[in-house]
Amino acid sequence: MADATSPGTALAETIRFPGISAKAYEHPADRAATSALRTVPMLDRVVRKLSELGYERQLRQILLGNAVRLGEDQVPATWSAFRRCLVTFDIEVEPRLYVMQSADANAMTIGANAPLVLLNSTLVRSYTPEETHVVLAHETAHILSEHVYYTTALALLTLLADGVLGPLAGLPVRSLLYVLLEWARAAELSADRAAALAAGDPLAVCRVLMRLAGGAIDGMSLDAFVRQATEYDEEEDLFARHARFRAEIVRRHPFPVRRVKELVAWVASGEYDRIRSGSYVHRGEEPPPSAEFQAAVDHYRERFSRFVDRTIGGVERLEGQIRDWLRRRGAPGPEGGGDAAG
Repeated sequence: MADATSPGTALAETIRFPGISAKAYEHPADRAATSALRTVPMLDRVVRKLSELGYERQLRQILLGNAVRLGEDQVPATWSAFRRCLVTFDIEVEPRLYVMQSADANAMTIGANAPLVLLNSTLVRSYTPEETHVVLAHETAHILSEHVYYTTALALLTLLADGVLGPLAGLPVRSLLYVLLEWARAAELSADRAAALAAGDPLAVCRVLMRLAGGAIDGMSLDAFVRQATEYDEEEDLFARHARFRAEIVRRHPFPVRRVKELVAWVASGEYDRIRSGSYVHRGEEPPPSAEFQAAVDHYRERFSRFVDRTIGGVERLEGQIRDWLRRRGAPGPEGGGDAAG
C-alpha cells in the first residue's frame, strides 16, 4: 500500500474500479433489509418530516460544532487516504471529512442531502495508515451504496431516544430505532466487502475487526482470529438465540467475529477475485439478481421480518404508529404521494 504521507504517489497507485455499482459487492442481508424497510412507506415520510422540522440541521450542529474539518492543510495524510477511497470507487462528489475528539475508535457517515464522514480522534491517532484507510473505505462504501439516507435517520432517532433533541410526542422512536439498527447491521456487511476491495487485501479488514473486538494488544495473532471466525457459529438453541437477540438489539454493528466470517466466506466464493480482476457490475447496468443470490436475499428478509415481529409486533403495527404521528403533525398520508428512498 502506498505511503499515506505522499499524496501524489498514493493517488497514482490507488486501486480503481471505474463505474463500479454497489450491487457488485452487496451482501444479500443488506439488500433484504433495505427492501424490507421499503415495505414501511411511512418511514420515508418521517425522515422528511424530521428534516422539515430542522432536526437534521440540529444533528449537524451537534456533531460538527466540536469537530475539525480535514483537508490538504489539516491532517493531510488522512485527507489523502480519504481521497484515494473516492477515486477507488469512482465517486465524483467530494464529501466533507471531519475528526472529533472521542475515546472510542469509531467513524460514521451521515447527511441525507450532503454526505459527510466523521472520524473519532482515537481512531486517527492510534490506527496505522493502512487501518485508517480501511475504515475510510468502509465509510465511503456507505456513500456509494446509498446507505446514508437511513444512517442519517438512525443518528437522528438515536439522539431523539437519548433526549438530546427533545421529545416528539407520539413518534414511535424506539420501534423505528430497533428496525433501523437491524438494517444497519446488515449494511455493514456490504461495506466490509468494499473495504477489502479498496485495501486490496481482505486480511487488512480482518485486522481492523480484530482490533475492534479485542483492542490493540501485543501478541495478537490475525491467523488465530481468522480461524476463530471461521469456526464461529450462531447457536440455535432457544436460550442462546434469546441471549444473542438481547445483546444485538441495541448494536449498530454485527459482532466483529461474525463480520470476519462473512467476509472470509465471500472471498472464498471467488467474488472478491472476480471483482479485482475487473469483472464487476457497473452503474446503470445492474442485472436482475441470480436465483442463488435471490434465495439468499429471501432468507435474510425472513430473518429481518422475524426480528421486526419480535421487537415491535410487526410492520403493520409500526406503520400504524407512524401514520398516527404524521396525521397529528399534519403530514399527508400515502395518498399524498412520495416515493421510498432509493
